[in-house]
Amino acid sequence: MTTTLLELLPELLELLVFGLGSVGLSVAGLYIERFALATVESGHVKLGAWIGFMGVMAFYFAYLMSTDKFRPKLAAVRRRLAE
Repeated sequence: MTTTLLELLPELLELLVFGLGSVGLSVAGLYIERFALATVESGHVKLGAWIGFMGVMAFYFAYLMSTDKFRPKLAAVRRRLAE
């Protein structure tokens, strides 16, 4: 049992990094979107739109990381633990 967990340790660390990265990008996207809204409310519409676009890109990368990296790695770890 312990050798199986030791063999899975790199995959579990990778899973942790992808999960934290996805959450971190989502939180950053929320902060950027909030800042974009405040910028638009202060009268700088073009700048606020650009910042809003950057927030959407942060959400997009968080989505890609969670669907392309996290979910397949989670499925692989579950398969290895089920064996």
